[in-house]
Amino acid sequence: MTETIFNDTATPLTLLATRRSGKPRDLVGPGPDAAQLDQMIGIAARTPDHGKLAPWRFVVIDDRDALSQLIVQAYRAERPQAARAELDSLDQFARQAPALVVVLSSPSRTSHIPLWEQELSAGAATMNLLHAAHAMGFAGGWLTGWPSVSPAVRDALGDAHETIAGFVFIGTPGRPLDERPRPDMARIVSHWPKAG
Repeated sequence: MTETIFNDTATPLTLLATRRSGKPRDLVGPGPDAAQLDQMIGIAARTPDHGKLAPWRFVVIDDRDALSQLIVQAYRAERPQAARAELDSLDQFARQAPALVVVLSSPSRTSHIPLWEQELSAGAATMNLLHAAHAMGFAGGWLTGWPSVSPAVRDALGDAHETIAGFVFIGTPGRPLDERPRPDMARIVSHWPKAG
């Protein structure tokens, strides 16, 4: 049995065919330096964008202690009876991997471009950030969860009209990556018009 090579950078197609996220809790150093992170974000910003609106923004998190404090305080305010294990889990969430970029969906409400298209572009920008991280020899993981829907967390990182599309954690896999179940192609692919 041959071992699968994940995030194989031999060619663009092998990278796409073998792309595998890393679990943020398993990502360790080294992580990208500031120039590499800027390059990744520049690549992510090349995402398809109907109307040239750039309906997304990137927030590089430089202080994990401050992020942990923000998330834990926001959770406590919303759930005063939170158990210590819940708060510890949120603290750990904020501290995973060497690098963290929060992607915000930042749509233009005055544009004629449908909101749905702008949100799709934000998702594509997030995915391109992962592709860039993997192409540069790192691994990334895209998480959402409670912090991504907290108005207090969103207000600290962005504006009221924005939504957190995801927390993208970037580093080096600290253990071998595992494959995950993939969908049955016969179930997700159809052809139109249907034959006779």
